[in-house]
Amino acid sequence: MPFLTAPLTLIDGRLSLTTPEGTRLLLTPAGPAARAWAWAIDFLVWLVFIVGVTMLLPRFKLAQGLFLIVLFASYWGYPILCEVYCRGQTLGKRIMGLEVRRANGLPVGWRDSTLRNLMLVADFMPMLYATGLLAMLFDRQFRRLGDIVAGTLVVYRDKPPVRHTTAAGDEPVAPQPLPFPLPPHQQRALADLFERESTLPRARMEELGDIAEPLTGATGAESLERLRAFAAGLRL
Repeated sequence: MPFLTAPLTLIDGRLSLTTPEGTRLLLTPAGPAARAWAWAIDFLVWLVFIVGVTMLLPRFKLAQGLFLIVLFASYWGYPILCEVYCRGQTLGKRIMGLEVRRANGLPVGWRDSTLRNLMLVADFMPMLYATGLLAMLFDRQFRRLGDIVAGTLVVYRDKPPVRHTTAAGDEPVAPQPLPFPLPPHQQRALADLFERESTLPRARMEELGDIAEPLTGATGAESLERLRAFAAGLRL
């Protein structure tokens, strides 16, 4: 579900995004230290791979040319492929609990990832990523030049919240019909809400239950459980 285009704001060091259903999504930008550790892990993984390649290539003709091709493709291709296909995470970022996202909170695509990684050359200048570090220190969202140009962020990946059991325990929720008809876009928003439930804190879900009081006739957890039953009824 796309996010609103409202500007991002920092609240207690976190970025606040608001989804169309009124849910606030908080993202914590990752600072230079965590990102440096993630880069070091990725570089070590790449270095081990290259050492392995050098042990195999001498068996083939044109080994030097092939080695340069592998060297170039792996160095630039590894982070791009990981960020696009692994939810914004290279191995180093996964270990450090980080991920790359677009500035609006959506997953990165080919253009975003390619652009931010090609800009590593500029961030490296004049040596040891000094320009990138300087850019992060002067940016409220800790973005290096590549992130600024590509419109991306490196944030901490929130751990899935612990779900609280309902009165019905682990049993499936009994579907209930809606008390009055809803337009199609509101029905989709209701169904999507519970598909994304595992990514939202319990407090946020109960806030949505309060907002839905005109539909459920209740507030908080009770309203949320009625919404869950309505969503189950929409799937029938």
